[in-house]
Amino acid sequence: MLSTVNLTQRYGKRVLFDKINMTMDVGKRYGLIGANGAGKSTFMKILAGELEPSDGEVQLQPGLKLGMLSQNQYAFEEFTLTDAVLYGNKKLYDAQKEKEKLYMEGDFESDEVNNRLGELEMICADEDPTYESDVKIEKLLQSLGFPAGQHGELMSSLTGGDKFKILLAQVLFLKPDVLLLDEPTNNLDMGTISWLEQELKRHEGTLMVISHDRHFLNGVVTHILDLDFQNIREFTGNYDEWYIAANLIAKQAEIDRAKGLKEKEELESFIKRFSANASKAKQATSRQKQLDKLDVQAIKLSSRRDPSIMFKPHRDIGNEILDVENLSKSYDGETVFENLSFKVNAGDKIALIGGNGVGKTTLLKILMEEIQPDAGSMKWGQTITYSYFPQNTTDLVVGDEELPQWIQGFDVKWHIDDIRKTLGRMLFSGEEQKKKIDACSGGEKHRVMLSKMMMDSANFLVMDEPDNHLDLEAIVALGEALHNYKGGVICVSHDRELIDAFANRIIQINENGSIIDFEGDYESFVEQHGK
Repeated sequence: MLSTVNLTQRYGKRVLFDKINMTMDVGKRYGLIGANGAGKSTFMKILAGELEPSDGEVQLQPGLKLGMLSQNQYAFEEFTLTDAVLYGNKKLYDAQKEKEKLYMEGDFESDEVNNRLGELEMICADEDPTYESDVKIEKLLQSLGFPAGQHGELMSSLTGGDKFKILLAQVLFLKPDVLLLDEPTNNLDMGTISWLEQELKRHEGTLMVISHDRHFLNGVVTHILDLDFQNIREFTGNYDEWYIAANLIAKQAEIDRAKGLKEKEELESFIKRFSANASKAKQATSRQKQLDKLDVQAIKLSSRRDPSIMFKPHRDIGNEILDVENLSKSYDGETVFENLSFKVNAGDKIALIGGNGVGKTTLLKILMEEIQPDAGSMKWGQTITYSYFPQNTTDLVVGDEELPQWIQGFDVKWHIDDIRKTLGRMLFSGEEQKKKIDACSGGEKHRVMLSKMMMDSANFLVMDEPDNHLDLEAIVALGEALHNYKGGVICVSHDRELIDAFANRIIQINENGSIIDFEGDYESFVEQHGK
């Protein structure tokens, strides 16, 4: 359906990928993975025709539709929600809008107008043969959490996260033969992610998806495309199956490379000892030829690096941790939650879940004393020191300082060498630590904030979607760190794999402001309460 021929992309001396030759087949759902900066989004944009490659070409089978999830949330501000989704099929959108205009303003005694209306009717019939586009759009919008009464409102009335949902509905409405999705689960709650999984499993053409949500990838994809070493390797299976196989391959490559290095060392030693000895010269020449053929660099390990996240509390957490009693909060007369109560006990690692807009971030801001509740109270234990990862971390990690100096600004007593070691654990090498904070990407800012939290040495962690902007390796490392952490945790996340890794208690805030407080892991919660 879609092929690449010698596809190459370079920026100056830096080569993202080189001479990629691959074919995406009908019925297959591909997960495109790779380290941050490897070129995944660039590759997808080239497939969609949004970027020109440095060399090579993309070949789409004639007559097929290709659709890519747009990232421009503000492109449709003056469109209604319904029209923004309809625009996904621009041919149908243009025909319907021109037809509506002619019916309102046209001269029906004009042959030209009547002929044009006939042409437009044919286009609409071709693009929407069952005449159900309005019903399909309504179902899509309702599935994404937009009630029928909202469908006629303007896009400008929505938050950034909800605008992104409309862009997702837009590309799904097109039902393209080749569907390209870059991080489609961003801003979706767990219920909507589950709905999207089922939608994509029913996709009849070809799908390529980039996602840092491991559970989502496992549920959707049939093949993995691994972008590494400027090349793409295809693997049959989901992400977990690829991960197991890739680690076995990496381990074998490491063994082979170690053997190769040892052999190289022995050959070099022999040549050095005997090349000046006439009687041994022939042997030395033979060994030199062996050495020339030995390409140790060809036995490559993965270019990915796993961060080493470790939260160490400076003191024991104690038994009195957090009491929340009858908290209530409203905005502009709209109740977010009411009479919300719970107590955090020693050993609790809580995943705070619920649909978008139910008040998860609001609750955390109250706990952090950033905002005041309308009623009720909360009290931290006297032994508690907390560290906070806010949802808007990328907006808060700002400044013209270099990375270590920015972190030291939180506590001048922190030794700069300890800060540098912590940044190193988060994959910032010596040179990378000289980068200015404002020059960091979203993923880098999240790693800087996690570095700062490691320096905090707090005994309670409050985290609001810390996995956003992190790659798969970093999310796995974060899950392990929270699992091994000796303190308490309250963490908001829509990533099931992350929640499965650490949570032993689930608190769900419902649409009506009530809560479900469940002692146990997420899998047990789902069995008892559903998704």
